[in-house]
Amino acid sequence: MARKFRGREEVRIDGKGRMSIPAKFRRVFETGDPDWNPGERPKLVIVYGLSDWRHLEFYTMKAIDQIDAQIDNMQRGSIERRALEKLMHGSSEEAEIDQEGRLVLPQKLREKIGLEDRAVFVASGDYLKVWSAEGHAEAEQDVEAFFASLEPGFDPRALLPQPERED
Repeated sequence: MARKFRGREEVRIDGKGRMSIPAKFRRVFETGDPDWNPGERPKLVIVYGLSDWRHLEFYTMKAIDQIDAQIDNMQRGSIERRALEKLMHGSSEEAEIDQEGRLVLPQKLREKIGLEDRAVFVASGDYLKVWSAEGHAEAEQDVEAFFASLEPGFDPRALLPQPERED
């Protein structure tokens, strides 16, 4: 099973659009890039998504390969496949993390989500969501409201599906 991203980090962005990728996240990108070797630059895919997205998604190469395989198994020409191709292929870019652990984020992507001098990385399992600090605060309001609606002492793990039984 592939390593998962875990945690939340806030990083600075310099005037050239360079941001440091925290070491714990770099390790996941390295192990998630089948072509990566020590001393080389790990690759990733940035999905910038639909026009109303206020975040970016950073995928490991293994995770994006799995998604590509799922799309390849869909009916050619179907609206569902075309929609996912537009999202995951047409609204994405490949990128590399440099030797100093930084990623240069193109200006058009920074502008799209309102990134200026700080970015918030939020782990989402096999990918990272990247937000402006303001965008992240707004996006988390619905999740916080959901948790607030639960009865006191409710264990959120009860929301997980039951594991498959081995007979």
